[in-house]
Amino acid sequence: MARKLFTNLRLVDMRPGATGAQPPDGTAIGVEAGRIALVVQEAELPSEWRKAEAVDLGGRLVTPALVDCHTHLVFGGNRANEFRMRLEGAGYEEIARAGGGIVSTMRATRALSEDELVVGALPRLDALIAEGIATVEIKSGYGLTVEDELKMLRAARALGRQRPVRVVTSWLAAHAVPPEYTGRADAYIDEVVLPGMEAGHVEGLIDAVDGFCEGIAFSPQQIGRVFDRAKTLGLPVKLHAEQLSNLGGAALAASCGALSADHLEHLDAEGARAMARAGTVAVLLPGAFYFLREKQAPPVSLLREAGVRIAIATDCNPGSSPLTSLLLVMNMACTLFGLTPEEALAGATREAAAALGLSAEIGTIEPGKRAEFAVWDVEHPAELAYRMGFNPLHRRIVEA
Repeated sequence: MARKLFTNLRLVDMRPGATGAQPPDGTAIGVEAGRIALVVQEAELPSEWRKAEAVDLGGRLVTPALVDCHTHLVFGGNRANEFRMRLEGAGYEEIARAGGGIVSTMRATRALSEDELVVGALPRLDALIAEGIATVEIKSGYGLTVEDELKMLRAARALGRQRPVRVVTSWLAAHAVPPEYTGRADAYIDEVVLPGMEAGHVEGLIDAVDGFCEGIAFSPQQIGRVFDRAKTLGLPVKLHAEQLSNLGGAALAASCGALSADHLEHLDAEGARAMARAGTVAVLLPGAFYFLREKQAPPVSLLREAGVRIAIATDCNPGSSPLTSLLLVMNMACTLFGLTPEEALAGATREAAAALGLSAEIGTIEPGKRAEFAVWDVEHPAELAYRMGFNPLHRRIVEA
């Protein structure tokens, strides 16, 4: 396999402890067989690399390719009407209990074929790729029958074949109780969530198992049943937790060794400590906080004090975060949640990779990792979080 050498760049490698405040000029990255083989100053380049195909990046800033670790990218329809209702005073729970919310998207998603779901999701995926994303997580959760949930994950896999991007899938059948199971959430778990998980696992469609632990969704005990089955299948877990209330979902997720607990607006100190002990990543979703006009932000100070790793993501979905810009999320994480620009960039690279269990593969630029970079027309890495509505990506590099 031919070697390729990327030269004349300023590197922010995102290794722990590396802030990237003053990235040095003249770094070179050597790539072979799709992997990073060396990272050195050009003056120290080994002789055997001096004849490699060279790509001059013009002194630009280079970071790891971005990672969107929490999306609901595959769905049918839109909920612009609910947006209008919310502006007139209707609340998230009020809309959901009235048959809107997730159930509204369920109906639209069930009505579409796999191919139609792919066609609808491609523009959203393309918007993410255009900002330097090379890995995106996509959840099910809007079909709420075995076949419709599997259809969503098949569409997600198809997206990964149609675009040069890694798609990581999550089984989120425990997202809402569909109308045909009203008042029978346990039966829904028995008849849809668990057998569908097994079928999806056999088909190779599921990389992780997720759930929504809330009063309008599933209790900790019900989520515990889902996670127990995931464990028997060898599937990692993650959880939507403490978004609208504190039901102890984060601590439950941590007790199950979850990759991440996401949202976390109502997280308490006990939950933060449990996450830290388990190595469970906190995934903050400022798009939903902003769109729903929430007042209680996630307790970032508690997460820092406990030593919990913090990732950020778009939470792209039709109801609470119709957002396809991880760069804007970086800005929101700073302005709304108080992250530093360095924390925001780490949250969209290194920590997002950890939230997907992919730290050994992506998220930093160092030998052995996959060669996936974002090349930026900026002077300082803080500009990536500073600007709003502006995309300074020069080039996304994904070497196979």
